[in-house]
Amino acid sequence: MLIRRETPGDAAAVRRVHDAAFAKPDGPPGATVESRLVDELRECDGWLPALSLVALDGDGSVAGHVVCTRGTVAGTPALGLGPLGVLPDHQRRGVGGALMHAVLGAADALDEPLVVLLGHRDYYPRFGFRPAVEFGVIPPVAEWGPYFQVRPLNAYDAEIRGAFDYAAPFRNLT
Repeated sequence: MLIRRETPGDAAAVRRVHDAAFAKPDGPPGATVESRLVDELRECDGWLPALSLVALDGDGSVAGHVVCTRGTVAGTPALGLGPLGVLPDHQRRGVGGALMHAVLGAADALDEPLVVLLGHRDYYPRFGFRPAVEFGVIPPVAEWGPYFQVRPLNAYDAEIRGAFDYAAPFRNLT
């Protein structure tokens, strides 16, 4: 498996990944919220091309995708992670973990201070995420509290505290 930056030619494959990964068993076929979100993120001011990564399988096809976009904590630059999607037939093979490690390493290399996400409390701690409340970071929606997590990076400063604000397309979801 190879992890690399997304290229413009990957957009359709990335859309297929998120549509397959997030399809509801009893839902209608077609575009998922996650695939539409990635398309909208590409067009917003918060898009960071260096932090949109794809995983390629052995034949060079896109099998997974992760993205971090610009957000803020009380006006201080930070990152919002997601969506992270992997094709169903590639799940539970380490693709998602490899994408997480790669995007966190890339964000750290860019001297980003922290990454936030809304996700499963038992899965993301393995990547260093902890409850946002421990860092004084407040989710945009109070009910997200138990699932809202922060991963500090090397440029983290404990003075970064306050309400987190996602890139605009995320705000349109709430």
